[in-house]
Amino acid sequence: MINTLRKLAIVLGLAPPLACAYPAYDLVMPNGSQLHLVGSIHMGTKAMSPLPSSLMEQLKQADGIIVEVDISKPVSFSGRRDYPPLAERLSEPEYLALTNISQQLKLDIKHIATESGWQAALVLQNTQAQQFGLQGEYGIDYQVIRAANQHAIPIIELEGAQKQLNLLEQLPNNGIPLLQDSLEHWQDNELLMQIMVGWWLNQHASNETLSLPYGMGGDLYNLLVTDRNRQWKQHLLALPKGKYVVVVGALHLFGEHNLLQLLKENAGVTSYDRSTSL
Repeated sequence: MINTLRKLAIVLGLAPPLACAYPAYDLVMPNGSQLHLVGSIHMGTKAMSPLPSSLMEQLKQADGIIVEVDISKPVSFSGRRDYPPLAERLSEPEYLALTNISQQLKLDIKHIATESGWQAALVLQNTQAQQFGLQGEYGIDYQVIRAANQHAIPIIELEGAQKQLNLLEQLPNNGIPLLQDSLEHWQDNELLMQIMVGWWLNQHASNETLSLPYGMGGDLYNLLVTDRNRQWKQHLLALPKGKYVVVVGALHLFGEHNLLQLLKENAGVTSYDRSTSL
């Protein structure tokens, strides 16, 4: 799953000449619907706000805004929180890595010790992002949803919060594989954040040999990425004719069986130049 940034830039429509200063791609569906497919970062920096004016124009012209989850809606989780200590569920080297990372983050490991593996992983990833200077209020999803609400543009969920929680609950061994993946690729995750923030700050990589670090693979990748991309593709193909801005995590537009690739493989789906089509 490791590709050069140059190859990724081409896949995302970012290679010069750039049509816009953020990761996005435009598609026409078989029924004539136009999709502005945007690669989002769920947490961002203050410099990523407000949204680019070109994206705001896309939003104002849209018949609907499509997101993974409408995070402006309240959500509650009442799952189990009394698992055996992580020290018993991880190998000795893995627990040592968890201890070291928790110390780096100034996170008391006791706060996650009896959580599910996926909950512990999300706490670590969220804390890492905050330490890197990212905040939820500057995430692209949140800003797009807020703009949609301000302009009374319908919001369509690809999944919704409960479906995502159900998916995480289905992970094997209570989500320990997700925690193990986070620990194994911890340094890569930080570099990945830097790269994706750079996309939104118009700092596109020019080194064609630089690889995008992304380590998840196997069954975990299939469950969290590939299977969801396939479901989203069907959802997008079934939309009524119209103009839509589709905002999904940027990594869903990268790698094997990415959403963009799946859509373009479908008969009748074509790309178009936004400068002449809108």
